[in-house]
Amino acid sequence: MNTPLRKVGVTMLVMVTLLLVNTTYIQVVKADDYRTDGRNTRVLFDEYSRERGKITSADAGQVLASIEPTDNTLKYRRTYLNGPMYAPVTGYYSVNYGASGLEQVHNDFLNGSDSRLLVRRLSDLITGRDTRGGNVRLTIKPAVQETAYKMMAERNYRGAVVALDPKTGDILAMVSTPSYDPNKLASHSSDEQQKAWKAYTEDDANPMLNRAIRETYPPGSTFKIVTTAAALENGATADTRITPKARVTLPNTKTTLENFNGATCPGNTLKDALAYSCNTAFSVLADELGADKLWETAANFGIGMNDLTIPMSVVRSDLGPLESSAALYQSGIGQRDVRLTPLQDALLAATVANDGVAMRPRLVKELLAADLSTVEEFSPEELTGDPALSAANAQVLTDMMIASEANTQGGGKDPSLKIASKTGTAEHGTDPKATPPHAWYTAFAPHDDPQVAVAVIVESGGNRGLAATGATVAAEIGRATIAAALGGG
Repeated sequence: MNTPLRKVGVTMLVMVTLLLVNTTYIQVVKADDYRTDGRNTRVLFDEYSRERGKITSADAGQVLASIEPTDNTLKYRRTYLNGPMYAPVTGYYSVNYGASGLEQVHNDFLNGSDSRLLVRRLSDLITGRDTRGGNVRLTIKPAVQETAYKMMAERNYRGAVVALDPKTGDILAMVSTPSYDPNKLASHSSDEQQKAWKAYTEDDANPMLNRAIRETYPPGSTFKIVTTAAALENGATADTRITPKARVTLPNTKTTLENFNGATCPGNTLKDALAYSCNTAFSVLADELGADKLWETAANFGIGMNDLTIPMSVVRSDLGPLESSAALYQSGIGQRDVRLTPLQDALLAATVANDGVAMRPRLVKELLAADLSTVEEFSPEELTGDPALSAANAQVLTDMMIASEANTQGGGKDPSLKIASKTGTAEHGTDPKATPPHAWYTAFAPHDDPQVAVAVIVESGGNRGLAATGATVAAEIGRATIAAALGGG
């Protein structure tokens, strides 16, 4: 009998030990993960018992996410001003579906449980005041956000617009369309929340995708900014001779690559090539530079970063493998495997505007206590260790982009804005020639004292179909966004 009993005892001891280990793992190691999990409704119900902090625009001009008291078991309900317009910025806060965007990233601060608010919580406890969450003040400028959003939404475009202050990295606008209304997800009606969630998540247009930072696209000719910068940093000048050929054959293939409409480049210098966006010139130039030099410059623009946050995480922009001359030919004009987020594309223009130095994009300016005293302020900082190009070469590239803007058609042209720009018309899809291209516009202004940089992408040609170009579809939106940022919108 002793042997069977001994086996039973050992088995029970092992089971108890495993139970204790599992309990310790859950309560100690995974405690924070479970506590902050958006699906943990117990925590959410506790949070709804106190007043959540506000999310405001720059200079506290507008309250984008507020709170209102209720007379039901959940004491407060989240409300959003112009919900669809700011959804890519604020995210949502929902009883059933947790939180996203800034609501998620700064959840502890907004609900008042952040350690930086400990003294204030103790004060509330002593005085008997209700505990309130902290406030998040953004860099967003409402006039800029509104202009960009309305122009995209009124045309039913899918895409994104990002506007930056090139000197600080402040995100002045971050628009993604189509969008969704977070107010419906913040409803205290479970049926309304579920209905909205089903509609949003089953929509083929994917309105809950933040295209500005969570989607990448082939950048087309806007990437020529990077190729030009790499050339200038490696000894080229604005007058460096380039091939003006209408077509070139990719090395070791029978595939040809041509300029827009198969035209010969109107000039034979690097400045001409950018001004007229000559594909053949930049294809050959990228191959002459080689993969290492192209990647080095691209990395100094921020391309290839895996850990970029604004504070929401930004997906990686990439050049893909540059394993052959054929790959370099196509990558030099922003095709093949090159993929950038709209935020990264805006950084191309912003970096040139800031004398070749990329600034880290930031969406949050400061964190404030409930009494509006400053808890933490975020200062501008450089994004990468080295400039993408020297200040002298940035001025050369600026002059080239001024010439590019002079050749760019589309609505909203205004000489007083002093814009330097580059357009892009990017092929994509399994049958690129039969698929409407993405339309891009990236720019900064005024070119003699830059205050704003923008990037616009309109997916699949917007309403222009196969005839779409960056100039005819995206440029007008970019120019209007610039005008709003400079006080003219």
